[in-house]
Amino acid sequence: MAADQRNSRQVATSTAEVANVGLARPPLVYLLTIILGLLLHFIRPVRLVPQVIGTPAGVVCVLLAIVVFVAAVRTFKRAGTPVPGNQPTTAVIRNGPFRFSRNPIYLAFSLFQLGLALWVNSPWLLLTLAPAVALMSFVVIPREERYLERKFPDEYKSYKASVRRWL
Repeated sequence: MAADQRNSRQVATSTAEVANVGLARPPLVYLLTIILGLLLHFIRPVRLVPQVIGTPAGVVCVLLAIVVFVAAVRTFKRAGTPVPGNQPTTAVIRNGPFRFSRNPIYLAFSLFQLGLALWVNSPWLLLTLAPAVALMSFVVIPREERYLERKFPDEYKSYKASVRRWL
């Protein structure tokens, strides 16, 4: 019985020490909404915009998303803190893309799906983006913010007051 109590305390402690232990793993959320959007697109193709606009705009959005994502990951690595939310954060990052957005990786994922929607010319991909953004905005990000406020109270509150959540 004592071992069970120790294990449950260790699990509670370890979950309090990371930002995201839930099932809502952001890369998986976006991947699933992209797959759903593509399935709906192949079942019932509907045009979103004229191809002459959608393809170049989509390519630009996808490329911009990749640049933002790579810059954010590099900034995490330079700061010596892990990227995945299920590992303990070691620092509040204020440089790189984090100067403009507190969540540049989620912004990149959203921009990638928007770009894909334009490039593929599918309103379904745009429609399935909405639940991903809502889940990030109302579940994942608030949980991460509470974690960061507990771990870095003054530093994170100052950062939060000076940089917007998305843009």
